[in-house]
Amino acid sequence: MRLVLHHEIPNDDGLGRQWNQLVWQMESPEVFFTYEWALAVSRAYRGSLMPLLILGYEQDSLVGVAALSMDARQETTTFIAGATADYCDFVSHPDRRLEFVESLISQLRHLKVPQLMLANLPADSATSRALRFAAYSQEYSLFSRPAFQCAQVILSSPEQKESIRQSMQDRKMLRRHLKAMSKIAPVELRHLRSWEEIAVSLPKFQQAHIARFQSTGRISNLASEERQNFIADLAKLLSRQGWITLTTLNVGDEPVAWNYGFQFAGSWFWYMPAFESALQKYYPCRCLLAKIVEEACERPEINRVDLGLGDERYKDRFATGARRTIDVTISASTVKHFKQIVRYRAASVIKSSPPLENCVRRLLGRRTAGEA
Repeated sequence: MRLVLHHEIPNDDGLGRQWNQLVWQMESPEVFFTYEWALAVSRAYRGSLMPLLILGYEQDSLVGVAALSMDARQETTTFIAGATADYCDFVSHPDRRLEFVESLISQLRHLKVPQLMLANLPADSATSRALRFAAYSQEYSLFSRPAFQCAQVILSSPEQKESIRQSMQDRKMLRRHLKAMSKIAPVELRHLRSWEEIAVSLPKFQQAHIARFQSTGRISNLASEERQNFIADLAKLLSRQGWITLTTLNVGDEPVAWNYGFQFAGSWFWYMPAFESALQKYYPCRCLLAKIVEEACERPEINRVDLGLGDERYKDRFATGARRTIDVTISASTVKHFKQIVRYRAASVIKSSPPLENCVRRLLGRRTAGEA
């Protein structure tokens, strides 16, 4: 296998087509693995990312893609989409994953990359197994630990879809909230798929997202100009392929809840929701999600609604399954390898004891105050 390195994501339609053809061959294709996602990240975060794109070729055919980035000191290499994607992976046909990963790790050894940190890798991916063989053969140390349980609504059969659709309609609380909003004005679900439609709605969606976080004392990631640029450019790129859907729950002509989401390879993704805080008492986001699930049940091409990262309790009320992700660290240094293990186990012990966790937080708070 011949590897080609790039220090940017090329703006190349031909490469994009080959890349996405490989995504469709994967064991579980995700929109996060596409050429468009990597290109949008590289454009929006060009001031803080150092892309490292490694392409694997068999003669002139693309057979593998590793979209990575390096930190400023070139000490740690990560997935380029790690801070934006709910799932991250190397792109290849599953039958060629081991060969590609072995070639990739060998190349990273040649480049003297000291550490590879891979976040949100699906635990059921062929990559998780290939990494162990590749790390061992290249004398790297590997440490894997659980990351997230991503809630999903599984819609694998007509019977299952009908049962879930009926359960959405039978939820008294949701019916009550929808009825209350309908007294203000008719309630309607709308799907925006073209860039022109989405561009008009993005500013209000962003404002609602930022305001909601501020109301709970947190900072929305959309407060960042880079993140705003990312979701705008991503929407523009994905809309050309028909993979993005900005869904709104409207009361009359006014949107009161949004989901910046995707429809890709049988999955309808609940990626970034927001709602108008003034209507919080009606739980507009939950009503929106219920309507999305209900509609997904009526669509034969949809086999799951993926609720993605985050352990919000409302997701448990909808989920019928989950997909597990892992974080993997591959280190050239044995010392760094054992530091990772000790740090993880110490954090696990602290989290398992609320009194101990509170004590550590107080100590860290005092230290930060002292340093300030």
